[in-house]
Amino acid sequence: MFNQEDFLNDLQDFLRLSYAELEDLNLEAKQQRLNRVPMDVIQEQRIKYLTDEKRIKAVTVMFSDLEGRLHMLDYDKKFLVKSWDNLTFDGSSIRGFTAQRESDLRLHMDWSAFYWAPADVFGPGKVLIFGEVIDKDGTPYTADIRGVLKGFANGLHEKSGYTLNAANEIEGFLFNGADAERRYPETQKFEYVNKGGYYHSLPGDPLRLFIDTTAEVQRAMGFQNEKDHPEVAPSQFEINYSYAEVVAAADHIQLYKLICRQVANRMGLTASFLPKPVVGVNGSGMHTNVSISKNGKNLFWDPKGEEKMSKFGWQFVDRILTAGNDLCLLFNPSVNAYRRLDPHFEAPNQIKASAVDRGSMIRIPLGNERSARVEVRSVAPDANPYLVMLAVFKTGVEGEIAKIKNIRQAERYLPDNIYDALANFRNAAWTTTLLGEDVKGRYADLKQASADRCPRLLGTFVKTPEVQYHHEVYNQFLWNEF
Repeated sequence: MFNQEDFLNDLQDFLRLSYAELEDLNLEAKQQRLNRVPMDVIQEQRIKYLTDEKRIKAVTVMFSDLEGRLHMLDYDKKFLVKSWDNLTFDGSSIRGFTAQRESDLRLHMDWSAFYWAPADVFGPGKVLIFGEVIDKDGTPYTADIRGVLKGFANGLHEKSGYTLNAANEIEGFLFNGADAERRYPETQKFEYVNKGGYYHSLPGDPLRLFIDTTAEVQRAMGFQNEKDHPEVAPSQFEINYSYAEVVAAADHIQLYKLICRQVANRMGLTASFLPKPVVGVNGSGMHTNVSISKNGKNLFWDPKGEEKMSKFGWQFVDRILTAGNDLCLLFNPSVNAYRRLDPHFEAPNQIKASAVDRGSMIRIPLGNERSARVEVRSVAPDANPYLVMLAVFKTGVEGEIAKIKNIRQAERYLPDNIYDALANFRNAAWTTTLLGEDVKGRYADLKQASADRCPRLLGTFVKTPEVQYHHEVYNQFLWNEF
């Protein structure tokens, strides 16, 4: 079996920085982003760095498709420095992007979203950067939700001075064997690497080693870790990190899952973000903690308010509750996600808000002036993070509030299957406002195509098509079949 480390030699003078050096560089870049340093200033710095740093061989440019699948292109460093403003790619090859007759799209560099990555995980001599998809006429491409989110967030900041903040608690499972999801049609099962459960993992066992290694990579990439631990279900994990401005927070989700998969693969294991890969145990969620600040002040905080949250914060919550059913497909985009919305396993399937009830769609965590926030618990880890952030913040700020008596405690529930969620999504006027008619139709059609390849009734065990046609299972052959 080919081993990259054996192939590398002293003749290849490629960039390999220590984890401490990486962390310093990434934290500096993160602070620039938080301080909204003008893009032309950052662009000049990055191009000069790439030009001067001879040990960099390639720049990995990343973007996400409509379903949230991460795509990566490696550009030769010298080519990119000369041609960064004219990078084209075939959009018709990306699910949810253009038709073949209008396939040419461009990638622009988001120079603020620049990452130095550990050489032992991503390979030596590479840096990472998020790209923005641009249409033929030079405008942001409407199906590139990252660009839509960035435009929305920047517009709110310019208009109202708002900074949108988010942090995500992303759960996943660690299974035996590489490519366990892709091999599921053969094995019909996932094998745990650890059966300890909540918080319990002995030092040195595979799950603990995976968590420790992943946490170190995240720290080196500027995530500013908070805590990590095994979760409730066997072989389940959660690695928490600090909040960021909304686009950076969504980027962190994509990097988090990429890092987890990369570390697991190097261990001969699989990091899975299927919401409910195993029945009978808790599923995985992506609890989305959000707040809005202005001039450094948390607008959700009010020491005299209900649950110490401001009227502005409660209106934000009420708007999301009003649109709960309409948004469910964006938060739970797969057939498998509706297995997780099971009340027997702390599932957040009730369209209400609560400070204590973890079955509520929205929780109001105990907080203070700095940490006061809203936690949207009904989000699955396979959701497109840019769509999630756009839906949460745009709905919370601009959505309507229904005239439902006691909307925060009303007896309403999220759909228990993707077909009902699809119908709600298609019929809702708000989702058209949110995404535009064209992108909304494309997204719904993609979800319909996957759903139609799976049994309509979920039943009591995970079916092969739920995994086989899951949008996060990297199988280009399958994608091209529908």
